Amino acid sequence: MVTTADGHAEREAAKVMINAACEAADDETIRITLGADKGYDAQEFIRACQDMGVIPHVAQNTSGRRSAVPDVIAASQGYVLSQRKRKLIEQGFGWAKTVGRIRQVMVRGLQRVDHLFVLTMTAYNLTRMRSLGQIRQQSA
Repeated sequence: MVTTADGHAEREAAKVMINAACEAADDETIRITLGADKGYDAQEFIRACQDMGVIPHVAQNTSGRRSAVPDVIAASQGYVLSQRKRKLIEQGFGWAKTVGRIRQVMVRGLQRVDHLFVLTMTAYNLTRMRSLGQIRQQSA
């Protein structure tokens, strides 16, 4: 989801997408977790996640302050796993910035940037699918 950068837009967009994921799950027995970087370690965002029934596996930002992520969550096995898997997600954004050339976009307007972003991430997914298909053929 592409938004206008204002310092809070990223967390606000995350809340919208989390809410959509909760509605799509439509099952009270399913536990949704959210892995995110230190930029999401804000009391208001963590509280909003918990209010939606989402377990916030947000990287703790302890540089000069106390993290908003509860210690109970940070000490769990799932939290450790989420932080490891989060690095895999970052690879896609790294690819998009270098190969997909969205580090500095050549289009203007939120809608055009959003289209470019979706197209770039689709190309990344197709590239990954090709690579994963080759791995499976070799192991079979």
